[in-house]
This record gives sequence, structure tokens and C-alpha cells, in this order.
Amino acid sequence: MSNTNLKYQFARLNIAEKLIVVNAAVFLVVRLLTFLLQLEPWALGRWFELPKGFLDFVSQPWSIVTYSFLHGGIWHIFFNMLLLYYAARIFFNYFGSRRFINVYFLGVISGGALFLLAYNLFPAFYNSQSPLIGASAGVMAVLIYVCTYIPQQEVRVFFFNLKLWYIGAFLVLLDLVMIPVENPGGHIAHLGGALLGYLYARKSHEGKDLGAGFSKLLDQIGSMFEKKKAPMKTVYRKRQNSPTRPVDYNRETRQRKIDGILDKISKSGYDSLTKSEKDFLFKAGKEDD
Repeated sequence: MSNTNLKYQFARLNIAEKLIVVNAAVFLVVRLLTFLLQLEPWALGRWFELPKGFLDFVSQPWSIVTYSFLHGGIWHIFFNMLLLYYAARIFFNYFGSRRFINVYFLGVISGGALFLLAYNLFPAFYNSQSPLIGASAGVMAVLIYVCTYIPQQEVRVFFFNLKLWYIGAFLVLLDLVMIPVENPGGHIAHLGGALLGYLYARKSHEGKDLGAGFSKLLDQIGSMFEKKKAPMKTVYRKRQNSPTRPVDYNRETRQRKIDGILDKISKSGYDSLTKSEKDFLFKAGKEDD
């Protein structure tokens, strides 16, 4: 498969699927390089995992986000990405990619912040040297967001249906119970992500976007890396004698088709589209860029 085709296939993925691909790629690359270079475990991830000490964190502030791309083992990343995939499918039935990015990464940051606070405030964690890794806080934020926003919606779990709020409540209670048992830092981070998802959903019901400021920050960061476009030159062309009505007609037909596809997404979700509809929407988006 050519690089162009791979880029095309990656571009067609939604943001959740892209995150899954990136997480899997990071996991494989870290494991492979660690083996080939015969490095100590987590030697490559030391500067990207979230340390428990405030002073250590100040020396690597980027770790409040990068820790979410590291995972301790195959089952760790498998269950995180599986839960992210199914939670995102429900999420995208109601909201778009921008809201997803806000919820996910603010969940990651909230989970990391609660981890830092807990490990520096409570004596039970003073002797622990375990750093924080894993995408669980972001995944929990997305899951608890949909559980709070549409709590009565039922989903199929094995052989029976469960309301979303049952699932969310069970996972939060499980994290609370497991803190004294094992991996307390991970469960604390889960709760930080869950709290963010809950508060964000509550604000969404009020018509407010809790992540509006975060979106603006991302836009500002993104604008720093955008290539400056050369000034456009005006080119005058001789008008052709053919009428413009066919062109306008084609443009109106194309727009009506786009509107119909968007209506279908709002009613039944992106997955309800046919392959031809997905391809048409993708090409239309590229042409409008």
C-alpha cells in the first residue's frame, strides 16, 4: 500500500480512530526500540510519563498530556482503546470532533492534575514512586460525558441492555473501591477524567461549552505551525459565451447533497452513511478547504 493511500485512509478516520492509531503506533515503536537497543524498561518514556513530584513535573510540563500516549502492556492499551472506540461512537451521534477533542484532552489533563494533587497531599502515597501513564483519564471523560448527557439511553452489553448511567456509575464506584487495593494513581486519574466529563456534560445541558477557552488555545497553537500562504494574485480571464446557469445548478445540487448527508448524520450518526456518501463528503470537505 502506497504512502499516499495510507495518508488518504488515515485522513478518512474520525478523531477517535486517529487517536487509537497513534496510541497503537507509539506503543509498538517504544516496545520495538526498547528491545532493539536493549534499553531499560521505560527508558524511552521517562521524559513523557507524568511524575508524581511537583518539581519533577515543572521540569517536564508537557507530560500532563504526553503520559496518555504511553501504556504499560498489551492489555492496558487494548481495553483503553476498545472502550474509547465504543464511547466515541455514541459521542459522535450528538457532537463533532472539536467537542470530542475538548472532552478527551481536558479529561487527560484533569486526571493528571488530580493524580499530582493526591500523591502530594495524602500521606498514603508519599512513598510511592510510580509515575502515571495511560489514556484512561481521557477515555473516562468521554464515557462519563455521554453517560451524563444521555443517561437513559440503553446499550447492548453482552446479552442484555443497560442504561448508560448504570455503566458510568459502576465504573466510578469501581475506581473508588480499587484505590486502596492496586494501582491507586491510575484509579485516581480515572476519577479526575470522570469528574471532567460529568461537569462538561452538565454545562452542555445548560447550553455552555466548558472547553471554549481550551479550543481557542488549540487554535492559537495550531496557527503558529500553519504555513504562511503567498499573497494571491488576481488573474483576469476572458468570459466565455456559455451561460452560467449550468455551473450554478451543479453547485446547488452538490450543496443539497451535502445537506442531505449531514441531516442523515445528525439523525443516525456517521456510521449510517454508505461508502459512496462518506467518499463524497470527504472529497467535498477537501474541496472547501
